Amino acid sequence: MCRKSHWEAEKLTVNAAQLSSCAISDTLMREMRSSIVFLGAMIARCGQAKLSYPGGCELGPRPIDLHLSSLKKLGVTIREDGGYLDCTTPKGLHGAQITLPFPSVGATENIMIAASMAQGETVIQNAAREPEILDLAGFLNACGAKVRILPDGTVAIEGVKQLHGCRYRVIPDRIVAVTYLCCCAVEKGELLLRGVRPDHLSAVLPLLEEMGCQLKTEKDTIRIVCRQPLRAVSGISTMPYP
Repeated sequence: MCRKSHWEAEKLTVNAAQLSSCAISDTLMREMRSSIVFLGAMIARCGQAKLSYPGGCELGPRPIDLHLSSLKKLGVTIREDGGYLDCTTPKGLHGAQITLPFPSVGATENIMIAASMAQGETVIQNAAREPEILDLAGFLNACGAKVRILPDGTVAIEGVKQLHGCRYRVIPDRIVAVTYLCCCAVEKGELLLRGVRPDHLSAVLPLLEEMGCQLKTEKDTIRIVCRQPLRAVSGISTMPYP
């Protein structure tokens, strides 16, 4: 694992020039669901990985079989050993045509990361299309990868031999932003959010307005005012869990 990282105000600097291990402890893996994305990253970097199943929030069954079956198509051999996933690439990573049965965010991310250093081209059909996917593509490309998002949402990755460091600004967390907005609405208050992307919250903002909140959005801010009890409405969120 990388041992050299530090914060400077809101900037995180990570030096991954040297890795001391290709394994991740069960303690770290159990802390969050998204730790499964380490799988694609470690395989791309080391050609192998050993980690346990992810933990995190319990929201019903959240299997990772889609992640594993997709990585197998890229040349990964996966063996379960005492609750750990022992992953190797005997013949190296290679490109593949992968059609996801549903657009899983986490599986799309794992494929993109691993495929960035696979030999040949990988094409992901029915890939997730959330803002996080576009942002990951931007980050990987800034590191030297060759990722393209086609107009129909298909993701095409041409593998490269090596990635390098970069400076990159990650998009604001839209789930955190919505949490603040909803808390303000419930408490019948007023709130100004800075450093947000209103265009990433198009599934939620109209519902808040329909419930009686007043919203004003600008380039990177959202002001919400709610002085009355919320009205009940019907709606379908399009902000899935990975």
